Parts: sequence; C-alpha cells; structure tokens
Amino acid sequence: MSDEISITPAQCLGARAMLGWTRQQLAERAKVGAATLADFEAGKRQPYARTLADIQGALEAAGIVFIPEGQPSPEGGAGVRLKAGA
Repeated sequence: MSDEISITPAQCLGARAMLGWTRQQLAERAKVGAATLADFEAGKRQPYARTLADIQGALEAAGIVFIPEGQPSPEGGAGVRLKAGA
C-alpha cells in the first residue's frame, strides 16, 4: 500500500467501477462497514484515517493505482488506473 492516504470519494467510486466491484464487495474486502463506505462515496463524511487506509489497501491489492492531485502534471486532477496485468 502507498504511504500517503489521499483517496477521494471519486477515486473510490472509479476504482470500484474499474474492478467491477459492488460497494458490498469492497466493504467486505476492506473490512469496513458498508454504510461507512456509502457515506464516504457520497461525500457525507470523512472516515478515520485507518478506515481510509483499509479501503485504499483493498483496492491497491486488487491492482488499483491511485494518482494524487497534480501528478503527473501540475494541472492534473486526482485519478485512478489499473496496473498492467491486473
């Protein structure tokens, strides 16, 4: 898992879509509550850092790479991609 926890709700939704996972599937893999995940993706609340780390870790383990704001260029927004071969 990456050292920086910077996952956004949009990145979480995009990553799930790339993997074809339901919210329930991600919640189970990350060992977090489905309601917590739903609230985070809807922008209703910011989970604890540990919860975000668990969500991000589950997605990264499945082959998702998180691209932080400003990478690879200063005007680039945050995003996600799937590792080659994942």
